[in-house]
Amino acid sequence: MQNSKLGLDFSKVEKAKKTAQRIAESVQKQLNNFTTVAVERTLCRLIGIDGVDENCVPLPNVLVEAIQEAECLSDGVLYLIGNAMIATGLTPQEIAEKVAIDEIDLSTFPRCASQDIEKALKPYVMQCIERIKSNRQRREKMIADIGEGTKPYIYVIVATGNIYEDVVQAQAAARQGADIIAVIRTTGQSLLDYVPYGATTEGFGGTYATQENFRIMRKALNETGLEVGRYIRLCNYCSGLCMPEIAAMGALEGLDVMLNDALYGILFRDINPQRTLIDQYFSRIINGFAGVIINTGEDNYLTTADAVEEAHTVLASDLINEQLALLAGIPEEQMGLGHAFEMNPDLENGFLYELAQAQMTREIFPKAPLKYMPPTKFMTGNVFRGHIQNALFNVISVWTGQGIQLLGMLTEAVHTPFMSDRYLAIENAKYIFNNLHNIGDEITYKTDGIIQKRAQKVLENAIFLLEKVEHEGLFSALEKGIFANVKRSKTGGKGLDGVCEKSENYSNPFIELIKHFV
Repeated sequence: MQNSKLGLDFSKVEKAKKTAQRIAESVQKQLNNFTTVAVERTLCRLIGIDGVDENCVPLPNVLVEAIQEAECLSDGVLYLIGNAMIATGLTPQEIAEKVAIDEIDLSTFPRCASQDIEKALKPYVMQCIERIKSNRQRREKMIADIGEGTKPYIYVIVATGNIYEDVVQAQAAARQGADIIAVIRTTGQSLLDYVPYGATTEGFGGTYATQENFRIMRKALNETGLEVGRYIRLCNYCSGLCMPEIAAMGALEGLDVMLNDALYGILFRDINPQRTLIDQYFSRIINGFAGVIINTGEDNYLTTADAVEEAHTVLASDLINEQLALLAGIPEEQMGLGHAFEMNPDLENGFLYELAQAQMTREIFPKAPLKYMPPTKFMTGNVFRGHIQNALFNVISVWTGQGIQLLGMLTEAVHTPFMSDRYLAIENAKYIFNNLHNIGDEITYKTDGIIQKRAQKVLENAIFLLEKVEHEGLFSALEKGIFANVKRSKTGGKGLDGVCEKSENYSNPFIELIKHFV
Protein backbone atom coordinates (compact mmCIF):
# COMPACT_ATOMS: atom_id res chain seq x y z
CA MET A 1 0.00 0.00 0.00
CA GLN A 2 1.31 3.43 -0.95
CA ASN A 3 2.27 5.69 1.97
CA SER A 4 0.72 9.14 2.10
CA LYS A 5 2.31 12.24 3.60
CA LEU A 6 -1.18 13.69 3.58
CA GLY A 7 -2.79 10.81 5.43
CA LEU A 8 -4.92 10.02 2.39
CA ASP A 9 -7.00 6.87 2.57
CA PHE A 10 -5.99 5.04 -0.60
CA SER A 11 -9.06 2.86 -0.47
CA LYS A 12 -10.93 6.11 -1.14
CA VAL A 13 -8.56 6.93 -3.99
CA GLU A 14 -9.25 3.51 -5.46
CA LYS A 15 -12.98 4.10 -5.08
CA ALA A 16 -12.63 7.41 -6.92
CA LYS A 17 -10.68 5.78 -9.74
CA LYS A 18 -13.18 2.94 -10.11
CA THR A 19 -16.03 5.44 -10.31
CA ALA A 20 -14.14 7.49 -12.90
CA GLN A 21 -13.46 4.29 -14.84
CA ARG A 22 -17.16 3.47 -15.03
CA ILE A 23 -17.90 7.03 -16.22
CA ALA A 24 -15.25 6.78 -18.94
CA GLU A 25 -16.37 3.32 -20.07
CA SER A 26 -19.98 4.48 -20.29
CA VAL A 27 -19.02 7.44 -22.47
CA GLN A 28 -16.80 5.32 -24.71
CA LYS A 29 -19.50 2.68 -25.13
CA GLN A 30 -21.96 5.35 -26.29
CA LEU A 31 -19.53 6.70 -28.89
CA ASN A 32 -17.73 3.60 -30.19
CA ASN A 33 -19.98 3.15 -33.21
CA PHE A 34 -19.52 6.71 -34.48
CA THR A 35 -16.88 8.47 -36.53
CA THR A 36 -16.32 12.12 -37.42
CA VAL A 37 -15.09 14.12 -40.38
CA ALA A 38 -11.91 14.86 -38.41
CA VAL A 39 -11.22 11.16 -37.80
CA GLU A 40 -11.72 10.44 -41.50
CA ARG A 41 -9.42 13.30 -42.53
CA THR A 42 -6.84 11.91 -40.10
CA LEU A 43 -6.99 8.53 -41.84
CA CYS A 44 -6.37 10.29 -45.15
CA ARG A 45 -3.26 11.91 -43.71
CA LEU A 46 -2.01 8.66 -42.18
CA ILE A 47 -2.03 6.90 -45.56
CA GLY A 48 -0.02 9.72 -47.12
CA ILE A 49 -2.58 12.16 -48.53
CA ASP A 50 -1.25 15.71 -48.29
CA GLY A 51 -1.37 19.03 -50.10
CA VAL A 52 -4.14 21.37 -51.21
CA ASP A 53 -6.36 21.87 -54.26
CA GLU A 54 -6.36 24.91 -56.57
CA ASN A 55 -8.40 26.82 -53.97
CA CYS A 56 -5.94 25.96 -51.18
CA VAL A 57 -8.41 23.54 -49.54
CA PRO A 58 -6.51 20.65 -47.88
CA LEU A 59 -6.95 17.43 -49.88
CA PRO A 60 -8.13 15.46 -46.80
CA ASN A 61 -10.99 17.97 -46.53
CA VAL A 62 -11.74 17.68 -50.25
CA LEU A 63 -11.99 13.89 -50.01
CA VAL A 64 -14.08 13.74 -46.86
CA GLU A 65 -16.45 16.48 -48.01
CA ALA A 66 -16.97 14.63 -51.30
CA ILE A 67 -17.78 11.42 -49.43
CA GLN A 68 -20.09 13.27 -47.07
CA GLU A 69 -21.96 14.85 -49.98
CA ALA A 70 -22.37 11.42 -51.55
CA GLU A 71 -23.83 10.20 -48.23
CA CYS A 72 -21.11 7.54 -47.91
CA LEU A 73 -19.28 8.82 -44.85
CA SER A 74 -20.65 5.96 -42.75
CA ASP A 75 -18.57 3.51 -44.83
CA GLY A 76 -15.40 5.35 -43.89
CA VAL A 77 -12.83 7.00 -46.10
CA LEU A 78 -10.39 4.05 -46.07
CA TYR A 79 -13.01 1.63 -47.37
CA LEU A 80 -13.83 3.96 -50.28
CA ILE A 81 -10.21 4.86 -51.07
CA GLY A 82 -9.10 1.22 -50.96
CA ASN A 83 -12.02 0.29 -53.20
CA ALA A 84 -11.00 3.00 -55.68
CA MET A 85 -7.36 1.86 -55.58
CA ILE A 86 -8.40 -1.61 -56.72
CA ALA A 87 -10.59 -0.19 -59.49
CA THR A 88 -8.08 2.37 -60.81
CA GLY A 89 -4.60 1.19 -59.80
CA LEU A 90 -3.93 4.68 -58.41
CA THR A 91 -2.25 5.60 -55.12
CA PRO A 92 -4.24 7.33 -52.35
CA GLN A 93 -2.55 10.65 -53.17
CA GLU A 94 -3.39 10.31 -56.87
CA ILE A 95 -7.00 9.46 -56.02
CA ALA A 96 -7.28 12.55 -53.81
CA GLU A 97 -5.89 14.76 -56.56
CA LYS A 98 -8.38 13.37 -59.08
CA VAL A 99 -11.30 13.80 -56.70
CA ALA A 100 -10.21 17.42 -56.30
CA ILE A 101 -10.62 18.06 -60.04
CA ASP A 102 -13.83 16.01 -60.31
CA GLU A 103 -12.26 13.21 -62.35
CA ILE A 104 -13.23 10.54 -59.80
CA ASP A 105 -16.36 9.96 -57.74
CA LEU A 106 -15.51 7.46 -54.99
CA SER A 107 -19.13 6.45 -54.52
CA THR A 108 -19.52 5.08 -58.08
CA PHE A 109 -17.06 2.17 -58.12
CA PRO A 110 -18.31 -1.42 -57.70
CA ARG A 111 -17.72 -2.56 -54.11
CA CYS A 112 -14.88 -5.02 -53.58
CA ALA A 113 -14.46 -7.52 -50.76
CA SER A 114 -13.25 -6.03 -47.47
CA GLN A 115 -10.18 -8.29 -47.35
CA ASP A 116 -9.09 -7.08 -50.81
CA ILE A 117 -9.48 -3.47 -49.73
CA GLU A 118 -7.43 -4.08 -46.59
CA LYS A 119 -4.71 -5.73 -48.70
CA ALA A 120 -4.58 -2.75 -51.07
CA LEU A 121 -4.25 -0.30 -48.20
CA LYS A 122 -1.80 -2.29 -46.08
CA PRO A 123 1.49 -0.96 -47.59
CA TYR A 124 0.41 2.64 -46.93
CA VAL A 125 -0.80 1.83 -43.43
CA MET A 126 2.43 0.04 -42.55
CA GLN A 127 4.57 2.82 -44.01
CA CYS A 128 2.88 5.27 -41.65
CA ILE A 129 3.24 2.95 -38.66
CA GLU A 130 6.95 2.57 -39.35
CA ARG A 131 7.45 6.35 -39.71
CA ILE A 132 5.84 7.02 -36.34
CA LYS A 133 7.87 4.21 -34.73
CA SER A 134 11.03 5.67 -36.24
CA ASN A 135 10.29 9.12 -34.80
CA ARG A 136 9.77 7.62 -31.35
CA GLN A 137 13.03 5.69 -31.63
CA ARG A 138 14.84 8.86 -32.74
CA ARG A 139 13.62 10.69 -29.64
CA GLU A 140 14.62 7.84 -27.35
CA LYS A 141 18.06 7.59 -28.95
CA MET A 142 18.72 11.33 -28.65
CA ILE A 143 17.74 11.27 -24.98
CA ALA A 144 20.00 8.27 -24.41
CA ASP A 145 22.87 9.93 -26.28
CA ILE A 146 22.74 13.52 -24.99
CA GLY A 147 20.41 13.38 -21.99
CA GLU A 148 17.58 15.71 -21.01
CA GLY A 149 16.62 18.12 -18.25
CA THR A 150 15.57 16.91 -14.81
CA LYS A 151 11.99 17.15 -13.59
CA PRO A 152 10.19 19.40 -13.14
CA TYR A 153 10.77 20.04 -16.84
CA ILE A 154 11.01 23.77 -17.48
CA TYR A 155 8.24 24.52 -19.98
CA VAL A 156 7.97 27.88 -21.75
CA ILE A 157 5.98 29.28 -24.64
CA VAL A 158 6.71 31.10 -27.89
CA ALA A 159 3.90 32.96 -29.60
CA THR A 160 5.10 35.40 -32.28
CA GLY A 161 2.71 34.35 -35.07
CA ASN A 162 5.66 33.76 -37.41
CA ILE A 163 7.19 30.27 -37.36
CA TYR A 164 10.64 31.59 -38.27
CA GLU A 165 10.55 34.13 -35.43
CA ASP A 166 9.29 31.36 -33.17
CA VAL A 167 12.41 29.37 -34.03
CA VAL A 168 14.65 32.25 -32.92
CA GLN A 169 12.79 32.59 -29.63
CA ALA A 170 12.60 28.84 -29.03
CA GLN A 171 16.32 28.33 -29.58
CA ALA A 172 17.09 31.24 -27.24
CA ALA A 173 14.83 29.73 -24.56
CA ALA A 174 16.51 26.34 -24.93
CA ARG A 175 19.92 27.93 -24.48
CA GLN A 176 18.63 29.70 -21.37
CA GLY A 177 17.56 26.38 -19.84
CA ALA A 178 14.10 25.44 -21.13
CA ASP A 179 13.33 21.72 -21.49
CA ILE A 180 9.99 22.02 -23.34
CA ILE A 181 9.02 24.63 -25.91
CA ALA A 182 5.31 25.10 -26.55
CA VAL A 183 4.40 26.87 -29.77
CA ILE A 184 1.13 28.61 -28.96
CA ARG A 185 -1.54 28.31 -31.65
CA THR A 186 -2.99 31.36 -33.31
CA THR A 187 -6.20 32.62 -31.73
CA GLY A 188 -9.24 30.68 -32.88
CA GLN A 189 -7.50 27.83 -34.71
CA SER A 190 -9.24 25.31 -32.48
CA LEU A 191 -12.52 26.35 -34.16
CA LEU A 192 -11.28 25.75 -37.71
CA ASP A 193 -12.54 22.47 -39.19
CA TYR A 194 -9.42 22.14 -41.33
CA VAL A 195 -5.67 22.35 -40.84
CA PRO A 196 -3.86 25.15 -42.71
CA TYR A 197 -1.10 24.09 -45.07
CA GLY A 198 2.59 24.96 -45.22
CA ALA A 199 4.84 27.35 -43.29
CA THR A 200 3.02 30.38 -41.90
CA THR A 201 4.25 33.83 -40.92
CA GLU A 202 1.07 35.59 -39.76
CA GLY A 203 -0.90 34.67 -36.66
CA PHE A 204 -2.63 36.36 -33.75
CA GLY A 205 -1.47 35.51 -30.26
CA GLY A 206 0.34 32.48 -31.66
CA THR A 207 1.34 30.60 -34.80
CA TYR A 208 -0.78 28.27 -36.93
CA ALA A 209 -0.31 24.59 -36.18
CA THR A 210 0.65 23.07 -39.54
CA GLN A 211 2.69 20.02 -40.41
CA GLU A 212 5.37 22.11 -42.07
CA ASN A 213 5.62 24.37 -39.03
CA PHE A 214 6.02 21.25 -36.88
CA ARG A 215 8.82 20.05 -39.16
CA ILE A 216 10.62 23.40 -39.07
CA MET A 217 10.53 23.68 -35.29
CA ARG A 218 11.46 20.04 -34.68
CA LYS A 219 14.54 20.43 -36.89
CA ALA A 220 15.56 23.64 -35.10
CA LEU A 221 15.21 22.14 -31.63
CA ASN A 222 17.14 19.03 -32.63
CA GLU A 223 20.00 21.29 -33.71
CA THR A 224 19.88 23.31 -30.50
CA GLY A 225 19.60 20.17 -28.39
CA LEU A 226 22.87 18.90 -29.84
CA GLU A 227 24.44 22.32 -29.22
CA VAL A 228 23.44 22.51 -25.53
CA GLY A 229 23.75 18.77 -24.86
CA ARG A 230 20.15 18.30 -23.75
CA TYR A 231 17.12 16.97 -25.64
CA ILE A 232 14.50 19.73 -26.08
CA ARG A 233 10.89 18.61 -26.24
CA LEU A 234 8.43 20.26 -28.60
CA CYS A 235 4.81 20.89 -27.64
CA ASN A 236 1.77 21.95 -29.66
CA TYR A 237 -2.00 21.68 -29.49
CA CYS A 238 -4.16 18.82 -30.79
CA SER A 239 -7.35 20.18 -29.31
CA GLY A 240 -10.37 21.69 -31.05
CA LEU A 241 -12.16 20.52 -34.17
CA CYS A 242 -9.03 18.89 -35.64
CA MET A 243 -7.77 16.95 -32.61
CA PRO A 244 -6.86 13.67 -34.34
CA GLU A 245 -5.48 15.34 -37.48
CA ILE A 246 -3.04 17.44 -35.51
CA ALA A 247 -2.14 14.43 -33.35
CA ALA A 248 -1.27 12.58 -36.56
CA MET A 249 0.80 15.50 -37.84
CA GLY A 250 2.64 15.63 -34.53
CA ALA A 251 3.34 11.90 -34.65
CA LEU A 252 4.59 12.14 -38.24
CA GLU A 253 6.93 15.05 -37.44
CA GLY A 254 8.21 13.89 -34.04
CA LEU A 255 6.52 16.14 -31.50
CA ASP A 256 6.91 15.16 -27.85
CA VAL A 257 4.08 16.85 -25.94
CA MET A 258 0.56 17.78 -27.09
CA LEU A 259 -2.31 19.58 -25.39
CA ASN A 260 -5.13 17.07 -25.74
CA ASP A 261 -8.34 17.46 -23.78
CA ALA A 262 -11.91 17.18 -25.04
CA LEU A 263 -13.31 18.58 -21.80
CA TYR A 264 -11.32 21.78 -22.33
CA GLY A 265 -12.75 22.13 -25.85
CA ILE A 266 -16.28 21.50 -24.62
CA LEU A 267 -16.13 24.01 -21.78
CA PHE A 268 -13.98 26.80 -23.17
CA ARG A 269 -14.46 26.56 -26.95
CA ASP A 270 -18.08 25.32 -27.04
CA ILE A 271 -17.24 22.33 -29.19
CA ASN A 272 -19.96 19.68 -29.29
CA PRO A 273 -19.29 17.07 -26.57
CA GLN A 274 -20.03 14.04 -28.75
CA ARG A 275 -17.88 15.25 -31.62
CA THR A 276 -14.84 16.08 -29.55
CA LEU A 277 -14.92 12.96 -27.34
CA ILE A 278 -14.96 10.77 -30.48
CA ASP A 279 -12.08 12.80 -31.89
CA GLN A 280 -10.19 12.63 -28.61
CA TYR A 281 -10.23 8.82 -28.51
CA PHE A 282 -8.46 8.41 -31.85
CA SER A 283 -6.12 11.33 -31.20
CA ARG A 284 -5.02 9.71 -27.94
CA ILE A 285 -4.47 6.35 -29.60
CA ILE A 286 -2.07 8.12 -31.97
CA ASN A 287 -0.38 10.10 -29.19
CA GLY A 288 0.07 7.00 -27.07
CA PHE A 289 1.73 5.08 -29.88
CA ALA A 290 3.98 8.03 -30.75
CA GLY A 291 5.23 8.30 -27.17
CA VAL A 292 3.74 11.78 -26.87
CA ILE A 293 2.93 13.16 -23.41
CA ILE A 294 -0.60 14.56 -23.41
CA ASN A 295 -1.42 17.65 -21.39
CA THR A 296 -4.94 18.17 -20.08
CA GLY A 297 -6.61 21.50 -19.31
CA GLU A 298 -8.13 21.26 -15.84
CA ASP A 299 -6.09 24.27 -14.77
CA ASN A 300 -8.42 26.41 -16.89
CA TYR A 301 -11.39 25.54 -14.65
CA LEU A 302 -9.93 27.81 -12.01
CA THR A 303 -9.99 30.84 -14.30
CA THR A 304 -13.79 30.79 -14.20
CA ALA A 305 -14.38 29.05 -10.85
CA ASP A 306 -12.93 29.71 -7.40
CA ALA A 307 -9.74 27.74 -6.76
CA VAL A 308 -10.61 27.08 -3.12
CA GLU A 309 -14.27 26.17 -3.46
CA GLU A 310 -14.02 24.25 -6.76
CA ALA A 311 -10.72 22.42 -6.32
CA HIS A 312 -12.50 19.07 -6.19
CA THR A 313 -13.80 19.59 -9.74
CA VAL A 314 -10.21 19.71 -10.98
CA LEU A 315 -9.40 16.43 -9.24
CA ALA A 316 -12.62 14.78 -10.48
CA SER A 317 -11.86 15.84 -14.04
CA ASP A 318 -8.26 14.60 -13.76
CA LEU A 319 -9.58 11.23 -12.62
CA ILE A 320 -12.01 11.01 -15.57
CA ASN A 321 -9.31 12.14 -18.00
CA GLU A 322 -6.95 9.48 -16.65
CA GLN A 323 -9.49 6.75 -17.34
CA LEU A 324 -10.36 8.07 -20.82
CA ALA A 325 -6.62 8.08 -21.60
CA LEU A 326 -6.17 4.52 -20.36
CA LEU A 327 -9.02 3.38 -22.64
CA ALA A 328 -7.10 4.89 -25.58
CA GLY A 329 -3.89 3.07 -24.62
CA ILE A 330 -1.97 5.97 -23.10
CA PRO A 331 0.23 4.82 -20.21
CA GLU A 332 0.23 6.81 -16.98
CA GLU A 333 3.81 7.92 -17.72
CA GLN A 334 2.46 9.92 -20.69
CA MET A 335 -0.36 11.69 -18.83
CA GLY A 336 0.41 15.34 -18.13
CA LEU A 337 -2.75 15.80 -16.08
CA GLY A 338 -3.40 19.47 -15.41
CA HIS A 339 -3.78 21.50 -12.25
CA ALA A 340 -2.84 25.03 -11.24
CA PHE A 341 -1.58 27.49 -8.62
CA GLU A 342 -4.55 29.86 -8.86
CA MET A 343 -5.70 30.80 -5.36
CA ASN A 344 -6.08 34.44 -4.39
CA PRO A 345 -2.66 35.46 -2.98
CA ASP A 346 -4.43 37.51 -0.29
CA LEU A 347 -5.89 34.31 1.19
CA GLU A 348 -4.47 33.53 4.63
CA ASN A 349 -2.46 30.28 4.47
CA GLY A 350 -3.06 30.14 0.73
CA PHE A 351 0.42 28.68 0.22
CA LEU A 352 -0.47 25.80 2.55
CA TYR A 353 -3.65 25.09 0.59
CA GLU A 354 -1.75 25.19 -2.70
CA LEU A 355 0.85 22.83 -1.24
CA ALA A 356 -1.92 20.45 -0.14
CA GLN A 357 -3.43 20.47 -3.62
CA ALA A 358 -0.14 19.78 -5.39
CA GLN A 359 0.94 17.05 -2.97
CA MET A 360 -2.51 15.42 -3.21
CA THR A 361 -2.37 15.40 -7.02
CA ARG A 362 1.14 13.94 -6.92
CA GLU A 363 0.09 11.13 -4.57
CA ILE A 364 -3.11 10.24 -6.45
CA PHE A 365 -1.31 10.10 -9.82
CA PRO A 366 2.17 8.85 -8.81
CA LYS A 367 3.37 7.86 -12.28
CA ALA A 368 2.05 10.83 -14.24
CA PRO A 369 4.31 13.72 -15.34
CA LEU A 370 1.82 16.23 -13.96
CA LYS A 371 1.46 19.57 -15.74
CA TYR A 372 1.45 22.37 -13.18
CA MET A 373 0.22 25.76 -14.36
CA PRO A 374 1.27 29.18 -13.02
CA PRO A 375 -0.71 31.99 -11.39
CA THR A 376 -2.59 34.05 -13.98
CA LYS A 377 -5.99 34.99 -12.57
CA PHE A 378 -4.58 37.19 -9.81
CA MET A 379 -1.60 38.65 -11.64
CA THR A 380 -2.01 42.42 -11.32
CA GLY A 381 0.64 44.05 -13.47
CA ASN A 382 2.85 44.62 -10.43
CA VAL A 383 5.91 42.83 -11.80
CA PHE A 384 7.63 42.54 -8.43
CA ARG A 385 4.67 40.88 -6.77
CA GLY A 386 4.18 38.74 -9.88
CA HIS A 387 7.76 37.49 -9.71
CA ILE A 388 7.23 36.49 -6.06
CA GLN A 389 3.97 34.69 -6.91
CA ASN A 390 5.85 32.73 -9.58
CA ALA A 391 8.65 31.95 -7.12
CA LEU A 392 6.17 30.47 -4.62
CA PHE A 393 4.65 28.44 -7.45
CA ASN A 394 8.12 27.12 -8.34
CA VAL A 395 8.76 26.21 -4.69
CA ILE A 396 5.65 24.05 -4.51
CA SER A 397 6.48 22.37 -7.82
CA VAL A 398 9.90 21.11 -6.79
CA TRP A 399 8.65 20.34 -3.27
CA THR A 400 5.87 18.04 -4.53
CA GLY A 401 7.66 16.52 -7.52
CA GLN A 402 5.63 17.93 -10.38
CA GLY A 403 6.63 16.77 -13.87
CA ILE A 404 6.03 19.71 -16.20
CA GLN A 405 6.27 23.28 -14.96
CA LEU A 406 4.84 25.96 -17.24
CA LEU A 407 6.72 28.99 -16.03
CA GLY A 408 4.84 32.11 -15.07
CA MET A 409 6.04 35.50 -16.35
CA LEU A 410 6.37 38.58 -14.19
CA THR A 411 4.65 40.61 -16.94
CA GLU A 412 1.72 38.17 -17.28
CA ALA A 413 -0.92 40.89 -16.87
CA VAL A 414 0.97 43.61 -18.75
CA HIS A 415 1.95 42.44 -22.26
CA THR A 416 3.15 39.46 -24.27
CA PRO A 417 6.37 38.61 -22.41
CA PHE A 418 9.70 39.73 -23.86
CA MET A 419 12.61 37.32 -24.27
CA SER A 420 14.17 39.00 -21.24
CA ASP A 421 11.05 38.24 -19.19
CA ARG A 422 11.34 34.59 -20.18
CA TYR A 423 14.98 34.62 -19.16
CA LEU A 424 14.05 35.94 -15.70
CA ALA A 425 11.37 33.24 -15.36
CA ILE A 426 13.85 30.49 -16.25
CA GLU A 427 16.49 31.95 -13.91
CA ASN A 428 13.90 32.04 -11.10
CA ALA A 429 12.90 28.41 -11.64
CA LYS A 430 16.46 27.09 -11.96
CA TYR A 431 17.54 28.88 -8.80
CA ILE A 432 14.65 27.45 -6.77
CA PHE A 433 14.77 23.97 -8.29
CA ASN A 434 18.48 23.69 -7.48
CA ASN A 435 18.36 25.13 -3.96
CA LEU A 436 15.29 23.15 -2.91
CA HIS A 437 16.07 20.02 -4.90
CA ASN A 438 15.39 17.48 -2.12
CA ILE A 439 13.01 19.45 0.07
CA GLY A 440 10.17 17.03 -0.61
CA ASP A 441 12.21 14.17 0.86
CA GLU A 442 13.09 16.10 4.00
CA ILE A 443 9.78 17.53 5.21
CA THR A 444 6.66 15.81 6.51
CA TYR A 445 3.27 17.32 7.24
CA LYS A 446 1.60 17.75 10.63
CA THR A 447 -0.94 15.03 11.36
CA ASP A 448 -4.44 16.49 11.04
CA GLY A 449 -2.92 19.87 10.28
CA ILE A 450 -4.13 22.43 7.74
CA ILE A 451 -2.40 20.72 4.81
CA GLN A 452 -3.59 17.19 5.54
CA LYS A 453 -7.17 18.23 6.27
CA ARG A 454 -7.37 20.30 3.11
CA ALA A 455 -6.23 17.41 0.87
CA GLN A 456 -8.52 14.91 2.56
CA LYS A 457 -11.52 17.23 2.17
CA VAL A 458 -10.85 17.81 -1.54
CA LEU A 459 -10.65 14.05 -2.13
CA GLU A 460 -13.94 13.49 -0.28
CA ASN A 461 -15.64 16.20 -2.35
CA ALA A 462 -14.24 14.76 -5.58
CA ILE A 463 -15.64 11.30 -4.75
CA PHE A 464 -19.07 12.81 -4.06
CA LEU A 465 -18.95 14.66 -7.37
CA LEU A 466 -17.84 11.58 -9.33
CA GLU A 467 -20.70 9.55 -7.86
CA LYS A 468 -23.09 12.29 -8.96
CA VAL A 469 -21.59 12.30 -12.48
CA GLU A 470 -21.86 8.52 -12.68
CA HIS A 471 -25.51 8.65 -11.63
CA GLU A 472 -26.42 11.38 -14.13
CA GLY A 473 -23.98 10.52 -16.91
CA LEU A 474 -21.16 12.77 -18.09
CA PHE A 475 -23.22 14.45 -20.80
CA SER A 476 -25.96 15.39 -18.36
CA ALA A 477 -23.40 16.62 -15.85
CA LEU A 478 -21.85 18.87 -18.49
CA GLU A 479 -25.28 20.29 -19.28
CA LYS A 480 -25.64 21.24 -15.60
CA GLY A 481 -22.31 23.09 -15.48
CA ILE A 482 -20.53 21.02 -12.83
CA PHE A 483 -17.09 21.77 -14.32
CA ALA A 484 -15.84 25.38 -14.38
CA ASN A 485 -19.43 26.64 -13.86
CA VAL A 486 -19.92 26.36 -17.64
CA LYS A 487 -23.00 24.60 -19.08
CA ARG A 488 -22.75 22.69 -22.39
CA SER A 489 -25.48 20.74 -24.18
CA LYS A 490 -24.95 17.26 -25.64
CA THR A 491 -26.47 18.46 -28.94
CA GLY A 492 -25.14 22.01 -28.85
CA GLY A 493 -21.87 23.63 -29.72
CA LYS A 494 -19.74 23.36 -32.84
CA GLY A 495 -19.17 20.27 -34.97
CA LEU A 496 -22.10 17.93 -34.34
CA ASP A 497 -22.89 17.91 -38.08
CA GLY A 498 -19.52 16.20 -38.58
CA VAL A 499 -20.54 13.10 -36.59
CA CYS A 500 -21.70 9.97 -38.41
CA GLU A 501 -22.67 6.43 -37.38
CA LYS A 502 -20.45 3.70 -38.85
CA SER A 503 -21.81 1.18 -41.35
CA GLU A 504 -20.94 -2.54 -41.45
CA ASN A 505 -18.29 -1.73 -44.09
CA TYR A 506 -16.40 0.62 -41.79
CA SER A 507 -12.82 -0.19 -40.90
CA ASN A 508 -9.96 1.62 -39.16
CA PRO A 509 -6.97 -0.74 -39.22
CA PHE A 510 -4.75 1.72 -37.37
CA ILE A 511 -6.46 1.08 -34.05
CA GLU A 512 -5.81 -2.67 -34.00
CA LEU A 513 -2.33 -2.32 -35.51
CA ILE A 514 -1.29 0.27 -32.96
CA LYS A 515 -2.58 -1.89 -30.11
CA HIS A 516 -0.60 -4.80 -31.58
CA PHE A 517 2.65 -2.83 -31.73
CA VAL A 518 2.17 -1.38 -28.27
